[in-house]
Amino acid sequence: MAKRERPDDEAMPGERRQASARHEDRYEDRYEDRADGRPDDRIDDERMDEENILKPEYVRSVRESLEAGDDARVYELVEPLHPADIADLLELFERDERHQLAAAITDLMTSEVVAELNDFVRDDMMESLPAARVALIAEQLDTDDAVQLIEDLDRENQQAILAELDAEDRHAIESALAYPDETAGRLMNLDFVAVPEHLTVGDLIDFLREDRALPNDFFEIFVVDERHHPVGTCQLSWILRTPRTIPLTDVMKRDQTLIPAALDQEEVGNMFQKYALISAAVVDESGRLVGQMTVDDVVHIIAEEAGEDALLMSGAGEGDINEPIRDAYFSRVRWLVANLGTALIASLIIAAFGAAIEQLVALAVLMPIVASIGGNAGTQTMAVTVRAIAMNQLTRSNTGRILLREMRVAMLNGATIALLIGLATGLIFTPLLGLVIAAAMVINVIIAGLAGVLVPVIFDRLDTDPAVASSVFVTMITDSMGFFAFLGLAVASGVVG
Repeated sequence: MAKRERPDDEAMPGERRQASARHEDRYEDRYEDRADGRPDDRIDDERMDEENILKPEYVRSVRESLEAGDDARVYELVEPLHPADIADLLELFERDERHQLAAAITDLMTSEVVAELNDFVRDDMMESLPAARVALIAEQLDTDDAVQLIEDLDRENQQAILAELDAEDRHAIESALAYPDETAGRLMNLDFVAVPEHLTVGDLIDFLREDRALPNDFFEIFVVDERHHPVGTCQLSWILRTPRTIPLTDVMKRDQTLIPAALDQEEVGNMFQKYALISAAVVDESGRLVGQMTVDDVVHIIAEEAGEDALLMSGAGEGDINEPIRDAYFSRVRWLVANLGTALIASLIIAAFGAAIEQLVALAVLMPIVASIGGNAGTQTMAVTVRAIAMNQLTRSNTGRILLREMRVAMLNGATIALLIGLATGLIFTPLLGLVIAAAMVINVIIAGLAGVLVPVIFDRLDTDPAVASSVFVTMITDSMGFFAFLGLAVASGVVG
């Protein structure tokens, strides 16, 4: 779980060496041993359907064997699965069944499986295992995966697990845990290769061939100065094609993207997308190289952030089907209470026009349409705005232009919907009522467009995630203004006395 650095006799400050040989001796990779019996594309018609999902009949056979206490049969059924599929299988079972299944498959419950588990399922299973067993699993994982394994456990369990680790691995995990959650420092990988800038290509090749403590997989080599600041990078392909006598400083790429350890993971994802990065160095406040981020880590970040924003806008909290019921209740009910408060505002507006509604029942029939269309229009604009803010496409420099653009779109949408609802209302009820609802529709859709941009932007300016509370306020504005515009115009126009 550590980086491998310079080949000099004296290590740089803060340098740690990875004991990967020790880890490899401790565990064999049984999945590679089975590779000859399983095609790379993992087509498995017996267990997986055409969408690469475990078949219900296969899951049922595992459950029946588990209930019958036939652990040997359970092991036989599960053994051919890939670690990611074993993780999927565990997530399909209830809590008690998961622990039974984990006990039945014994050595198949490897670090690779644990790394693929859903966060809630993983935390639950780790809390039920002895600290020594969790520490053994953590030692086989990359640093970033090991951190995810124990970061959500309670303090007591964390300390017990860390105490079981050797000093090197414990220092790596504690260093990552010192950074805030969802930052590059928390997510970075310490398995990287860094060498001093005075080496030649030949020196580097000899170092890579002779050193047994290198990370298992690496594609890029970081070149650092005497202060351990990254000064360039070398891809392995460049090294292999360059004569041995050439200095690294003549081969390395000096222009590199450095990621501050305190940078939010969403910004890390944006940087990888913008600059088409495969990997990037992570540096601390003093500019020292402390880790690296790779594209496989960022793929998870992008997927997580995209899902998180959608769930936050709906007020669904974590939105995970494995989330404990109590946690799901508390994360959702607070937004429902907030919606209740905003709905009362709309109700007060309706109550203010109660006499008019009593005189003309058509108002009660039509006013939900105005509010509903406005709400949909506001949600559309808000979704576009929140995404633009998350992708750094909407900044202080272009807010005005984007606002005008969305207003024009809102006017076109409002005019189109107003024409349709106005004609229908005029034919069914009266032409004047048709004009009233058409005007109210235009007003509310324009207001929806305005709110859909301004509400997320204001939250962003206040350093608050715009996805968290924007929907509540946008809905309140569109509902309240929709009712007020329609009922107010109906009274002002003389449709009702």
